[in-house]
Amino acid sequence: MSAKSQTQRYVLCVGNEKYPASLEARKIYECVPDPQAEAHGQIRVIDESGEDYLYPEDLFLPIEIPEEATRAFAHGS
Repeated sequence: MSAKSQTQRYVLCVGNEKYPASLEARKIYECVPDPQAEAHGQIRVIDESGEDYLYPEDLFLPIEIPEEATRAFAHGS
């Protein structure tokens, strides 16, 4: 996954077979930039626990969302 120069990045979970308690398939998650993890095929995601953890990057697809949606996510929960 290539690093983007935005402050917030989002990904779509496309598989949660090994992590059903932590991830929901077809759900959007916020990423935390971690170039070191990405160099090893991992991605740091804020999961269902509300904490950020490393997961294999092939469980996710990067997505772009409108700026309005980004603000809504920030003010959500």
